[in-house]
Amino acid sequence: MSVARLLAETWPPVNTRRIGPFTLREGGGGKRVEAATCDGVPTHDDLARAERAMDGAGRRALVSVAPDQRELDRMLAERGYLVLDPTLLLQGPTAPLAAHAPPPVSGFTVWPPLRVQRDIWAEGRIGPDRIAVMERVAVPRVSILGRVSDQPSGTCFVALSGRAVVVHALEIRAAHRRRGLGRHMMAHAARWGQDRGADCLSVLVTEANDPAIALYRGLGLQGGRCYHYRLRP
Repeated sequence: MSVARLLAETWPPVNTRRIGPFTLREGGGGKRVEAATCDGVPTHDDLARAERAMDGAGRRALVSVAPDQRELDRMLAERGYLVLDPTLLLQGPTAPLAAHAPPPVSGFTVWPPLRVQRDIWAEGRIGPDRIAVMERVAVPRVSILGRVSDQPSGTCFVALSGRAVVVHALEIRAAHRRRGLGRHMMAHAARWGQDRGADCLSVLVTEANDPAIALYRGLGLQGGRCYHYRLRP
C-alpha cells in the first residue's frame, strides 16, 4: 500500500487541489498534511505555478519528495530548497505484535481522546491542530490511553487504511519511559487493527527520532525512507 494512501486516509488535510502535476494540501497539522506532492517530473512553469499558489495561501512552498523522484529533488535543490525531516515507513505483520499480551489495564481504546491524553500530547508538542487531523479521519479510528503504575502515562492515535493499521502520534510521558509502555501500546494497536481485519501495522517516523526507531525495529518492523521534504527558504 502506498504512503500517499496511508496518509490520505489516516492523517488527512482539510482539502486538496491540483495545480498541474502538483497536489496542494491545506489545513493545519504539520508538514504531513501541508506538503505538496508531484506526479512525475514537473516543468519549471509547473513548479512556478505551484509556488505562487502556496505563496497565495500565505505559507512557504513545501514539497514532499519520494526516494525515486530524483529529478524533482534536483530541481528543488537548484532553486535553493532545504531538505527537512527524512522519514521512514516501517511495517510488520500484526499477528506477532498482537500475540504479545500486554499487562492488564496497560492500555484502553478511547474515542474521543480524554483530556489527560490531550495533555500528554501537548507535553510532546502535539497540539490542537494535530488533534483536529485525528478528528477529521473518516476511516475507523481510535486513540489508546497507556497506563503505568495506575497512572495515565502515554497516548497514541490509530486508524485503519485497508488492511493496514497505522499508528500516529505515539507519546509517552518522560517520567514513564523505558518501562515497556511503548511496546504494550503497540500491542494494543495491533490487536485493535487485527480485530478489524488488518494484517499489517505501519508507522511513519523521522530518521532523527532514534528512540522511536529503536522501539519499532525492536518490534520487528522493517522498511526504509519513504520521503523527505523540500522547503523554499
